[in-house]
Amino acid sequence: MFETVLVANRGEIAVRVIRTLRSMGVRSVAVFSDADADARHVREADTAVRIGPAPASESYLSVERLLEAAARTGAQAVHPGYGFLAENADFARACADAGLVFIGPSADAISLMGDKIRAKETVKAAGVPVVPGSSGSGLTDAELADAAREIGMPVLLKPSAGGGGKGMRLVRDEAQLADEIAAARREARASFGDDTLLVERWVDRPRHIEIQVLADGHGNVVHLGERECSLQRRHQKIIEEAPSVLLDAATRAGMGEAAVQAARSCGYRGAGTVEFIVPGGDPSSYYFMEMNTRLQVEHPVTELITGLDLVEWQLRVAAGERLAFGQDDVTLTGHAIEARICAEDPARGFLPSGGTVLALREPQGDGVRTDSGLNEGTEVGSLYDPMLSKVIAYGPDRASALRKLRAALAETVTLGVQTNAGFLRRLLAHPAVVAGELDTGLVERVVDDLVATDVPDEVYEAAAAVRLDALRPAGAGWTDPFSVPSGWRLGGTARPVSFHLRAQDPVEYAPRGSADVTDDGVSVTLDGVRHTFHRAADWLGRDGDAWHVRDHDPVAASLTGAAHAGADSLTAPMPGTVTVVKVAVGDEVTAGQSLLVVEAMKMEHVISAPHAGTVAELDVTPGATVAMDQVLAVITPVEED
Repeated sequence: MFETVLVANRGEIAVRVIRTLRSMGVRSVAVFSDADADARHVREADTAVRIGPAPASESYLSVERLLEAAARTGAQAVHPGYGFLAENADFARACADAGLVFIGPSADAISLMGDKIRAKETVKAAGVPVVPGSSGSGLTDAELADAAREIGMPVLLKPSAGGGGKGMRLVRDEAQLADEIAAARREARASFGDDTLLVERWVDRPRHIEIQVLADGHGNVVHLGERECSLQRRHQKIIEEAPSVLLDAATRAGMGEAAVQAARSCGYRGAGTVEFIVPGGDPSSYYFMEMNTRLQVEHPVTELITGLDLVEWQLRVAAGERLAFGQDDVTLTGHAIEARICAEDPARGFLPSGGTVLALREPQGDGVRTDSGLNEGTEVGSLYDPMLSKVIAYGPDRASALRKLRAALAETVTLGVQTNAGFLRRLLAHPAVVAGELDTGLVERVVDDLVATDVPDEVYEAAAAVRLDALRPAGAGWTDPFSVPSGWRLGGTARPVSFHLRAQDPVEYAPRGSADVTDDGVSVTLDGVRHTFHRAADWLGRDGDAWHVRDHDPVAASLTGAAHAGADSLTAPMPGTVTVVKVAVGDEVTAGQSLLVVEAMKMEHVISAPHAGTVAELDVTPGATVAMDQVLAVITPVEED
């Protein structure tokens, strides 16, 4: 076994890998950019090395700097985690050339399965069913469009390199093909450095089921059952579970054998995942989509139902050990479900969020596990992936695992950064989810019913109670009646104390209940119902939801906001970087015309003209960093005759 392993990643996955290294007595080396100097994975590793400035291209994606860090710390092996360079064949080769063991498959296997076009051809030759789609690599935009028309709408555009749903575009309207192909290429180039695309037939209401495989270097390959990953937004998994309620024993065995054959077809070694698309009405008709040649985000659910530590077996296989068990020894016990906690704001269309973690509570124990890269004080920016942590629940059956996970999400507190925890808790209570009637489009169909867009009165009641408490005089003895926040007036009727607050739209709120305020919480009784919140600074949270309730000065707002008020202004919907600017000052634009593209946390957001008019102001250029709500441009409307 290795003495020292460098973890070439960050965040929750680095913390997760370090945990297993510690349990095995292996020394861990963390790497960090300037943005992560005080991050949790840095604190928990045995040693840590700075590898560059904040941009990933100059730090976590720098092969040279990672190899230098390994050499400086005496590492014998490198664990790539997932994301960044985990599926980069050049990195795997560079590690081997430097005398390091890459804890993962061979560079040839990564290269083969990382090219979705070659991967489909390879597994098809091995007898694995594949999704109908385009053939050949390096297709031009015109060739992709022709293939899409031949397949028939709707179709799915996919980057040949990479994964995780990035760059994938569902196209239902043939007229949108050109724009969608261009956008998919941009995202693929930004995420993977390769804009090669393929096109596949879209299966309506499909289920996404993947098989975990494990292979050693001695020819032994087993599968560890399936995970259902059908609950997705924008092709990104948000809830995963094992096993799937869709599969019977025969289908599970058939898909498992297909996954094993796919792994054998590329000489696979280590832990990997074979992903299938499955028609919900006919589970026996499954199609190979791709193989992820790395550890998956959702690996904990497999660990909980098999009792295996997948990171440990990655290390053992990389060190040359044989698998200590065969297929007949693998048993699936109980049920596990995982929820991905991401820095995003459901009330703002799930746009990426950021900020400083002011208060943190992450559930653990009694069938609940949280894998996290957070600490109080962690700065969540726009440079890296938005996933912050994962909450996983295990129970003897699916119903108990669902209950535990909903309760764990209600206990999760991440104040200072908006997350999707409350949304996920409501999703897990949706009747279709409870019944196991899943498909990859379910979340998008029900999303509006699950997003809490209105701020409840009790939130403003709690915020006002905190402000009222801060105004109360401290100490004993005589109290000046004018200093008491009671609304008392000399010779007149008391007026209710009110506060100008803003969580979404500005409001004037006067407390009308009773309250108990502490340093980290507040309880208010309103209309006979008691509500309890966690709090930190101007943040309030409960049941996974959070609100940033700020003081609002209507006079100042009317003065400072006048210059750019109204529908003429286009503002940044999230903190990020302007990647595309399509117009200049003086250009005439039409309503809905795409003007700019802002990118944050590997997500693109197109800024469109709110109405026809002329570009009167343009305050950004490509590459500019922008804050949320920053004015980007002003469109003067067309004057009507």
